[in-house]
Amino acid sequence: MSPASYTCQCGATLRYKQDLVKEQGDVYPTWKCRECLSEVPSVRAEQIKHQHPS
Repeated sequence: MSPASYTCQCGATLRYKQDLVKEQGDVYPTWKCRECLSEVPSVRAEQIKHQHPS
């Protein structure tokens, strides 16, 4: 499986959990870009949060 990544609207490439900010929602958490705090699609964030730089 190839590594997941997401290009945010601010231009940042999100590849690892460290690139995301978690905000607790009522039922599910919301994942946001660490650079601009825009929301990241939940499916993509779930894939990214399991990746670790090594």
